[in-house]
Amino acid sequence: MDTTLDDPLVGRVLDGRYRVDARIAAGGMATVYRTVDTRLDRVLALKVMHPALAADAAFVDRFIREAKSVARLAHPNVVAVFDQGTDGPYVYLAMEYVSGCTLRDVLRERGALRPRAALDILEPVLAALGAAHRAGFVHRDMKPENVLIGDDGRVKVADFGLVRSVDSVTHTTGSVLGTVSYLAPEQIENGVTDTRVDVYACGVVFYEMLTGTKPHTGGSPAQVLYQHLNEDVPPPSAAVPGLPVGLDEIVAHATARNPELRPYDAAALLGLTREARVQLSDDELDAVPPQARAEERTAAEDRTSVIPRPVTAHQPVHQTSRLQSPPPPAPAPPAARGPRRGVLLVVAGVLLALGLGTGVWYINSGQFTKVPNLLGKTEEQAKSQLSAAGLGVKRIERKFSTSFDRGTVMNTDPPGGKRIRGNGAVTLTISRGPEVVAVPNLKGRPLEEAKAELTKSGLAPGIETQAFSQDVAQGSVVSTDPAGGEKRAPDTAVAMVVSKGRPVPVPNVAGVPFEQARSTLQGLGLKVGTAPEQVNAPSPAGTVANQSVGAGTQAAAGDTVTLTVSKGPRQLPVPDVTGQDVDAARKALEGAGFKVKVERPLISFSKTVDSQSVAGGQNAPEGTTIVITTKGL
Repeated sequence: MDTTLDDPLVGRVLDGRYRVDARIAAGGMATVYRTVDTRLDRVLALKVMHPALAADAAFVDRFIREAKSVARLAHPNVVAVFDQGTDGPYVYLAMEYVSGCTLRDVLRERGALRPRAALDILEPVLAALGAAHRAGFVHRDMKPENVLIGDDGRVKVADFGLVRSVDSVTHTTGSVLGTVSYLAPEQIENGVTDTRVDVYACGVVFYEMLTGTKPHTGGSPAQVLYQHLNEDVPPPSAAVPGLPVGLDEIVAHATARNPELRPYDAAALLGLTREARVQLSDDELDAVPPQARAEERTAAEDRTSVIPRPVTAHQPVHQTSRLQSPPPPAPAPPAARGPRRGVLLVVAGVLLALGLGTGVWYINSGQFTKVPNLLGKTEEQAKSQLSAAGLGVKRIERKFSTSFDRGTVMNTDPPGGKRIRGNGAVTLTISRGPEVVAVPNLKGRPLEEAKAELTKSGLAPGIETQAFSQDVAQGSVVSTDPAGGEKRAPDTAVAMVVSKGRPVPVPNVAGVPFEQARSTLQGLGLKVGTAPEQVNAPSPAGTVANQSVGAGTQAAAGDTVTLTVSKGPRQLPVPDVTGQDVDAARKALEGAGFKVKVERPLISFSKTVDSQSVAGGQNAPEGTTIVITTKGL
């Protein structure tokens, strides 16, 4: 049975704009609907908070605040947020509509995925999370249900930064049991939620894509939580024999129970993932796991996938050189055999000696290359020098250092000067700078300059909000969180409050002639726009019918106030109410758009209308007061 038929929102128009067509999904916090934005004529997804949660003012305030912040996170792999509002008891969020399915649907239909398909999904997910982490967001609820795969193959992450229900892990429903499967140990133990909890969840999701099952299972949430706290996530190759060790290492790094051993954010995990991918052959990438369902096996037979494969630049193959043997001497004519035999033997001996010498040199030195000295070089410079020497990068590690600048090489394995085979690879350790960084004092600095200063200091620009300021120029930083002088770990996001300049109180210009209203607003430093159409209004034609920014509102210099011009009140026909009861006459006139005043003679007990100030059938401006008089004695 189609449950959308019983949903009271289906068929309604919220906020006079969003027509709800069908219910897509329902969760513990909200229900998602497919909706048409009637103003822009486009399909959206509308997330409507459950009315029980909408009654909690603090919960709604946080929902709105975080939704506004996430709306500023523009990334091709993040579901975009377009609008937020309320309509009676409904608090909603208007988001990008992705036509397709979730990763959960893919896993349910296809079981375990080939490594190529799993990486094709994981990489854009990590790219989206990496952008969010560098902007100061933590997702907190990464799971296959929040990974959307469009019909065109695009991968997008949904539910960024949105609040969670406080009792989301206390029930024993299947959906909650699925959610606890992705919680990091520190989330369970002490409620800590930094960027590494998303890294942990991505490791679990990657394991599930490779094997078709979750690493920790149980009959209740408590059993799953216990395993997260006390058992390591097993290597996927234990369930899928023959799986490359590089994929085991990705899962092991991401799901380390000690958060200090994980990559510090999704961008770092993405780097490890890409490094592992280039080490895999096509056969390893397209190997079909035993847990794959028939659909996946059929797709593998012609080496295709429903998920588009990103083009990956393969490393050039370095092959060992081969020594060419000297060509055998041409047979001598019988007549010259005796005299030239000695010469030929000498030549053959020389060539043999040269060949042996070359072989000895090759075995001892020729097949080896010295690792260049890369200490203090930037990551890009180090990669370039290794490539020029015919060497590759095995992996990149990042550690704190007070001796090497952030982003430079602090160690190599093997070290510089050591010899390795000509097609070998070197592990680079890149400095993250000091373990703590002092937040610079940015008050009064222009926004772009402040962002550059944060990056230079080893921190990351975070969420930007705006506020009025009496002493800081518009577009400059008013304050930061953490404040200037406080010390934080490298790559910590610093939120900034940016000045909107001094506040400008918007006056009430309704009913004022348009030119006079425009002059008044422009004199205050505001811009003035004009609505495309005039409207009927009680005020005279040519005056301001309404203004887009309400009177008394604080605006910033340069903000635009749109004025709608009145074309005067509508002319409406006046109903004839003579001979009617006073109450009925009043109701008829007010229903027709008029105001009513009742007058009675000095001595009168009649309730019947004797006359009216504007005769019935005549036209009068909307809102005109019609005087009705009762009969006297």
